[in-house]
Amino acid sequence: MKKTNAIRILEREAIDFEIVTYEWDEEHLDAISASGYLGVEAHHVYKTIVCEDGQGGHHVFCLPAEFSVNLKKARSLTGRWDLVPLKLAKLKEVTGYIRGGCSPIGMKSPFPTYIEELSQLEQYIFVSAGERGLQVKIRPSDLVRVCKGILADFT
Repeated sequence: MKKTNAIRILEREAIDFEIVTYEWDEEHLDAISASGYLGVEAHHVYKTIVCEDGQGGHHVFCLPAEFSVNLKKARSLTGRWDLVPLKLAKLKEVTGYIRGGCSPIGMKSPFPTYIEELSQLEQYIFVSAGERGLQVKIRPSDLVRVCKGILADFT
């Protein structure tokens, strides 16, 4: 199996994780579909949403599949009142990842990363490993550590 940047970082940091693969299709690249393919409940699969501000800054939000980023909370959290979701056309340029395979781990540049505090209720969660059809099963505390993440309520 090809190692992604996210997987290399997890190995380098000696973080326990499990690689999980699944078949995907172009019509169903969302995290809820991924949970169905994986056969796990949607609250265990976390999606990665990237937002940008008017100053060229980027902010990463990692949250359960069935939730959405509450922009009012996200703006308050970041102090950026001009925060908006990143256009998909810019995702690869900014992160190095594509839709359906965007991992909060190992983006091209380090960005402030916010992980929904609900993650702490789970023993493990799944996040993209950096490619479509490839997820890592990881403890939420380890995800926070490897991403230098900030636990917050933004849903």
